[in-house]
Amino acid sequence: MPSKTAGTRRPSAARGGGRTPAPPRRPRGGGVRGLHERARKAWDRPLTAYYVIIGAGMLITGLGLVMVYSASMITALRYELVPSYFFRKQFLAALLGTGLLLAASRMPVKLHRALAYPILVGAVFLMVLVQIPGIGHNIGGNQNWISLGGPFMLQPSEFGKLALILWGADLLARKQDMKLLTQWKHMLVPLVPVAFMLLGLIMLGGDMGTAIVLTTILFGLLWTAGAPTRLFVGVLAVAGALGTLLIRTSPHRMDRFQCIGASDPGGEGAPCLQAAHGIYALASGGWFGSGLGASVEKWGQLPEAHTDFIFAVAGEELGLAGTLSVLALFAALGYAGIRVAGGTEDPFVRFAAGGVTTWITAQAVVNIGAVLGLLPIAGVPLPLFSYGGSALLPTMFAVGLLIAFARQEPAAKAALAMRRPGWGKRVGKRWKSMRRRVKKRPSGER
Repeated sequence: MPSKTAGTRRPSAARGGGRTPAPPRRPRGGGVRGLHERARKAWDRPLTAYYVIIGAGMLITGLGLVMVYSASMITALRYELVPSYFFRKQFLAALLGTGLLLAASRMPVKLHRALAYPILVGAVFLMVLVQIPGIGHNIGGNQNWISLGGPFMLQPSEFGKLALILWGADLLARKQDMKLLTQWKHMLVPLVPVAFMLLGLIMLGGDMGTAIVLTTILFGLLWTAGAPTRLFVGVLAVAGALGTLLIRTSPHRMDRFQCIGASDPGGEGAPCLQAAHGIYALASGGWFGSGLGASVEKWGQLPEAHTDFIFAVAGEELGLAGTLSVLALFAALGYAGIRVAGGTEDPFVRFAAGGVTTWITAQAVVNIGAVLGLLPIAGVPLPLFSYGGSALLPTMFAVGLLIAFARQEPAAKAALAMRRPGWGKRVGKRWKSMRRRVKKRPSGER
């Protein structure tokens, strides 16, 4: 006789007679790990660098306009000018710079390379004109200015930075195509001699700060080109020896080095007056500052409040939150530039993007380090932020270069091609469709 359990079946989960196993839980996106994962995915998108460069560049420029207006009002009144005098000039320069940025962002790489030699020749010609008596003007102890008529002045050395980047990138790219960068003489010649020529013209005018930034750009180009360490040591030794000689032979430059970390301003005309009052401005800002326009140091205690030491006024009026925001914007712009330089296969784009990124970040470090008392006062403006049209115009053109390079990445090109057409194109299509409908109507209905 068969067993009672022989013909029976156990209830299966598929028939619903048993308990179904619980599905595996998906990892949640919350917490620090989830936030980091989302941030990493967002950064890996093809157009992230493109948008970061545009956003950071425009935010720094816009915030700089606000701070120029706030920091320059007292200086304008001291010279019996309208309070918005310096702001109006900076706003005009920003409009011209925006035009240059848009033009540079739409230019093809071939046109950028074609402009390298004309820009270099023009910059050298203007830098030579500066040294001719009657043409060049001395401002703040530096013979680096040319008058354009009226209140407008031009500083050719600012355009020398852009010229070195474009010409150096084109030179190194052509040598890489010919497989010549493996030889040290082709790595250095004629790049280093031309850079030293520009440095000599700048130092004839006494502008040590611009010379430091130009030297940093040279090192950035050599680093991006893959120069070996011994070449860096050799070039750095020569540049260091020349810099030490120029500093030791100038009492004014020696005073600037002695003011690193100075907290005692001294009397009127003391060498450390500016450095000490910059620290006072930052210290009195607190977490969120005293408010826009409420700075005390800009009332005469802090020299060059709207140019070299505008970051100190920003710290006093916007506080630690404002200064950290400015630092974050420069960090984002620099990181996006590094991504553009590292993600391209075009050697010219890699060298030029690396040079522009080195220029902006190094000059920002030199300026902010001087305000914080960590570096000597070099007399260079904060890029895109300080007052000065001669500095703003080439810098905005350089940001346009980064935008153009970010647009031309293969993945970015594909992503831009898949986007919806801009509002201008959509309006144009709707206008054409309306005109066609009107033309099709009978004459009595029009």
